Amino acid sequence: MKMIASTKMTRAQKAMEIARVFGTTQTGLFTYADTKPTEGGNTLVITVSSDRGLCGGIHSSVSKRSKKFIEENPSSQIIVLGDKAKGQLQRTVRENIKLSFNQIGRSIPTYNEASSIADTILKEKIDFDQAAIIYNYFISVISYEAKIIPAFSVSTFAKSGNFDSYEVEDDVLEHLQEFAFANSIYWGLVEGHAAEMASKRSAMENATKNAGEIIEKLTMTYNRGRQAAITNELVDIITGASAL
Repeated sequence: MKMIASTKMTRAQKAMEIARVFGTTQTGLFTYADTKPTEGGNTLVITVSSDRGLCGGIHSSVSKRSKKFIEENPSSQIIVLGDKAKGQLQRTVRENIKLSFNQIGRSIPTYNEASSIADTILKEKIDFDQAAIIYNYFISVISYEAKIIPAFSVSTFAKSGNFDSYEVEDDVLEHLQEFAFANSIYWGLVEGHAAEMASKRSAMENATKNAGEIIEKLTMTYNRGRQAAITNELVDIITGASAL
């Protein structure tokens, strides 16, 4: 499993580097436009995880960050990507969960999957002014951190401080918002997948090391028992010979 995770991690990192370019460019648009969250507006939380385990505390990381966010914004609704985080969040913030998706994390996420998720959310008419996409940011092979990708509705983006600098028609603005939303989800999915594969590799490496240590201890215990049995038999033989 360690070898498989290592191979998957290499492919996941390559996909992550591409997605990160699109993602940072996307967030840069909101930065240049000076887009700010709407005060008192509806905030949507999208927690990005997967359905697979055996990867350390990767899912607990985004779940804890989501719970903390809900504590600060109790009226926020949650959309969960992946069964692992869903099971953890249901224990404390079940009422806030609006939608959940599964069958995630089996392979490298694609833009089509992210678009389908975004399209489903928009079709469900979930009202939000801004969204917080909580995902695991890949730092290194042994390190990751739960971070937030911001996303905004059409109305919030139109209220940006530097929005007048852009010549955007209403229908184009709506399409831009849909693309930005799907692109942000895609970035979170791919980045989280790379962090998961790295964490799984580390978990399997630790499991291999622990299994090796257990085998050594059991082998030593077995050898000691065998040696004790041989010694007892020799003592019996020598004692019997002396009696004759």
